[in-house]
Amino acid sequence: MGKTAFVFPGQGAQYVGMAKELCDQYPKAMEMVKMASEALGIDMEEMIFRGTDENLKITENTQPAILTASVACLQPVIESGIEADFTAGLSLGEYTAHVYSGTFSFADAVKLVRKRGKFMQEAVPQGVGSMIAVLGMEREEILNVCALAKSYGIVEPVNFNCPGQIVIAGEAKAVEKAAEIALEKGAKRTVPLSVSAPFHSSMMAPAGEKLKAELEYINIEKMRIPVFANVTGEIVPSESQVKDTLVHQVYSPVLWEDSVKNMIGKGVDTFVEIGPGKVLSGFIKKIDRNMTVLNVEDKASLDSALRVLKG
Repeated sequence: MGKTAFVFPGQGAQYVGMAKELCDQYPKAMEMVKMASEALGIDMEEMIFRGTDENLKITENTQPAILTASVACLQPVIESGIEADFTAGLSLGEYTAHVYSGTFSFADAVKLVRKRGKFMQEAVPQGVGSMIAVLGMEREEILNVCALAKSYGIVEPVNFNCPGQIVIAGEAKAVEKAAEIALEKGAKRTVPLSVSAPFHSSMMAPAGEKLKAELEYINIEKMRIPVFANVTGEIVPSESQVKDTLVHQVYSPVLWEDSVKNMIGKGVDTFVEIGPGKVLSGFIKKIDRNMTVLNVEDKASLDSALRVLKG
């Protein structure tokens, strides 16, 4: 059998009731939600299990909620004795990967990502920036499209998710223009994302600065499991570089496709998406359909994943 990677979702995967079934059945999973409530001084059970979509969509709520739900879903997997060879996460999910790897504590992470959400929201006023997914175009073509729309303002590729799916972000007018040009130049379609700011664009630099100051207080431990960084698509080489990669990640493109290809290059043939939704599973299948892709977000998916993993 080849190697296994645990991957963790980012913003956009949230839904009210996520992880509830596993929390109801596994005390260790519920313990994580209680720990998050304690760390933040917020009733996370209420927010995650019974809250409103609107409240969960607010970035500073979304980020700790997804992190908490993902770490809760991870607990029964750990209890079953399954360990990954590598780990990664999309954007916010990179923090979950570090919690799994033991780089920093769950309590620290949950406080940090709440602030990260707040900083990202504050960096650009609502409505000034936007994000659009462009389907059916390659990297070079997208770079060309962004260059052509540059006279309208900032627009950059910010998420390289999988072949034929790249997200662009920046100032709303420029992003809209780039999407128009992309369609003229043969993109299959463009999909506006319902986000409150142009995440991972250079416009997020102020959030990076604030995050850097917060990271000063975080204690970094030895990584038990190699973590792939969004910024490089490669393994974070040492503990001393963890903070830097997380600061840069806020205002740099997410190289998800590169990360997945590099994990496959290291012998990974099984990916387990742990946490709400199956967004990453979809990307991974498009990157290489020969991979075994599993997910864990409720009892049924946990049971079927464990059957495969225990072989």
